[in-house]
This record gives sequence, structure tokens and C-alpha cells, in this order.
Amino acid sequence: MTRVLLVGLMAAGKSIVSQAISAASGWPALDNDVLLERSTGLTAVQLLETRGPHALRSAESDVLTLTLSMPGPLVAGVPAGVVLDEGDRMRLSAGGHVVYLRTPVSLLVRRVSGRDHRPFLDGDVTGALRAMSEQRDPLYVEVAHQVLEMQFLTPVQAARQVLAALRD
Repeated sequence: MTRVLLVGLMAAGKSIVSQAISAASGWPALDNDVLLERSTGLTAVQLLETRGPHALRSAESDVLTLTLSMPGPLVAGVPAGVVLDEGDRMRLSAGGHVVYLRTPVSLLVRRVSGRDHRPFLDGDVTGALRAMSEQRDPLYVEVAHQVLEMQFLTPVQAARQVLAALRD
């Protein structure tokens, strides 16, 4: 059973790369934002604003549980915050081929600017993303079987590299 699990900060490209892998492989692509909204009835932002960060982290962990319970092959973007929990990191690393979509903060800022509101991005967007990157980068590296430097890759190129790694 093959499960490709994409990790990275918000706006790293998890959804679009999962779609590219799905198109190339024929595997279903699961979107963490869709799964979270279906399971809670709220978007991540709504959940954060109405129930707080603990509820969001709990819901993200539940989305990981759901993703890992599905038979493969499949490709899934994983909620960005699950790496903050040690137990979730262990489950994630053991649950499939984990690919870290490492994306520079400057590119993330361009992607989120002028878009729908994202959780935890009130005020200083650059500062918030930089702090998240500094905190989470080592955790993403810890769980990843493959790290892709996304500033150099299109989604299709990233998909090809993931599928090539699975063949090796």
C-alpha cells in the first residue's frame, strides 16, 4: 500500500502537488482542508476563531488519523500543524512516504497575500510565517523521507520527483 503524505507550511503547494501526483499516477488525492471542513463543519480559520488553537490542532490530528486509515495507494496533503505533536510525527513518518515541500518564506508570503485568510496570519504575515518556518522546518525534516526545494520546482516537476523516488 503506497501513501504519499505531503507536509509543509501553509501555501507550500501541498494541494496542487497532490493533484499533480494524482494526475500522473491515477491515485486519489485527499485535501486536508476539505477533510477538516467535512469533519468539523468549519474551515480551519473558523475553527481557530470559534474554538481556539487547541481545537484546531485536535481536528488536524483527527484528519491525519482519517488519512492514515484509508487504504492506498493515495496522495494527501497533511495539515501543516500536525508536526507540532510528537505522537503525530511518529504516526506520520510510519504512515507512508512523507515528502516535505520546503518553500522559502518570501514565496509563501507572495502566495498568501491577497488570498483568503489563513489561520495564524493576523498582522505581520512575514513574521508569522518566518516564526512558523523556524519552528517547524526541523520537524518536517525529521519526518520526511524526501525533501523537495519548491522554489526550484513546478508542481509537475515535484510530482515527477516523488514518483521517481517511489520507483527507486
